[in-house]
Amino acid sequence: MIIGYARVSTNDQNPALQIDALKQFGCERVFEEKVSATSKVRPQLDRLVDSMREGDKVVVWRLDRLGRSIKDLIALVELFKERGVQFVSLTENIDTSSPSGELIFHIFASVAQFERSLIIERTKSGLTAARARGRVGGRKPLLSKEDVKKAKALAASNEISISEIAEHFNVSRTTIYKYLD
Repeated sequence: MIIGYARVSTNDQNPALQIDALKQFGCERVFEEKVSATSKVRPQLDRLVDSMREGDKVVVWRLDRLGRSIKDLIALVELFKERGVQFVSLTENIDTSSPSGELIFHIFASVAQFERSLIIERTKSGLTAARARGRVGGRKPLLSKEDVKKAKALAASNEISISEIAEHFNVSRTTIYKYLD
């Protein structure tokens, strides 16, 4: 059986391009997932692994759709190999049914991991540069410095409960406790 696996990172993304390519290749069954590659929980991938049998072929549109890292990709392809299942990546034109296909898989997996590392490095550099220019990322504080002083004074008076203080500032009790510590 030829089994396809399609994954997009968010619900906003559309897996139609991947699914069309997998069906055009001849996939009889396609497991579709909407989950970030960094997530360790991928139920559809687990279902695919549980359903595959010796002689099957697992097909993905691109390598990065299957694995979270080079280590993860290699572990999955090794699992496929142990179970007598071939692996095909359409975009990279990789087919592990031959020794040269396995070699190409390892080369492309390394390049994909390198590319991901570069993206992470550029993102960190961009954030550092933004901070150097005075920009601070993250959420804006829910309470101003003045509001924090007021909340602390109200809490210290023991006349008003934390719930009432939180309600007054339109925040959760957890937020008030965070500022009181």
